[in-house]
Formats: sequence, C-alpha cells, structure tokens
Amino acid sequence: MEVKHILPSDIEKESFNIIRRELSENGKVIADEIEPTVVRVIHTTADFEYADTLVFSENVIEKAIRAIQSGAHIVTDTNMALSGINKKILERFGGEAHCFMADEDVAKTAVQKKVTRAIVSMDKAIKLDVPLIFAIGNAPTALIRLRELIDEGLVRPELIIGVPVGFVNVVEAKKKIMECDVPYIVNRGRKGGSTVAAAICNSLLYRI
Repeated sequence: MEVKHILPSDIEKESFNIIRRELSENGKVIADEIEPTVVRVIHTTADFEYADTLVFSENVIEKAIRAIQSGAHIVTDTNMALSGINKKILERFGGEAHCFMADEDVAKTAVQKKVTRAIVSMDKAIKLDVPLIFAIGNAPTALIRLRELIDEGLVRPELIIGVPVGFVNVVEAKKKIMECDVPYIVNRGRKGGSTVAAAICNSLLYRI
C-alpha cells in the first residue's frame, strides 16, 4: 500500500471524503441534518458503528445552533472534553465552556455527600444564569443527576449530549435522557467518551 502525500490542511478533508465514501459503499444513508455530526464522530473514533447508534431528538441540530447563537454555555464532565471544544466560535456569540470537575468546592462537597463529583458539578452548573448545553462523555451519574434536576424543574437544558463510555449505569443513564422532554444527542450502548462529546460540540459550532 502506497503512502499518500497530502498537505496538512487537506488531511481532515480527505478523511471526511473517505468516511462518506465508505458509508455510501455500505449502503448507509444519513439524513442531511445530522450527517456532519455523524461524520465528525466517525472521524474522531474511526468507528463506523456510530452511524447506527447515534440518536437525535427531533430538530435538535436547529435548536442547538439557535441556542449557541443566543449565547448558550457548554458544560462538560471532563477537562479533556473542555480542551477539545472550539471555544473561539462559542465566545463569538457570548458563550463559554466550563468543566467544574476539578474545582475544590466540588471535590469537598462530593466527599461530604458521598456522591460523585459529576453529580456535584451538575448542581453547580445549573446555578449559571445562562442557557446551558451539557456535553457528557464520561460520567453516567451526570446524566442521571441531570434527569433528576429536569424532573424537579430546576433546569431546562438547551441540549444534552449524552455519550458517556463504560459499563456501570451507562446504558440506563442514556435511556433516562432519551425519555425526557429535552433536546438530545445520545449514543446508544456502552460506547462514547470525552472526545466524542467534544466532536459533537464542534460539529455544531463549525456549522455556524
């Protein structure tokens, strides 16, 4: 197999072309609205299964873009996801990205209450007086807590990106989000991760 010589600026473009070609060759037809998100997640993971497992609530892309343009902030559950989000585009509309997981007050409260820092982070996030997008790629307890806060009427997210990876309560937590009346992008099953959460955020930001 011969190595291709491709300009650095063209690598991503060529990767996307390969992904779209292979999807087509395998008979995968993806709706235009969600296609950029699906392709970017596959690009991040090299895993074509996401073409089948990513689930989008009705009109979620349009709603998410409108929220970003209105100054929504993004809250993540890992600093890895935070570092991967294109904050310059977000800031152009008055938004910011946050991760509270490493905050001293979060860690202290989590120990006192004997809960995960992800739970406490969600409690802290809803105190922000701004529209909120949650991008959860690691902690299913964050999704479970969000569902509780939604049911209690304490928060109404503009979007929940629910893609935690793992084995304990992951599938169940994602199901809880898909069963509540908020816009969501969720990956069914055990797969996901911080890089997937960031990729989904960027797929929205790059469309503005």
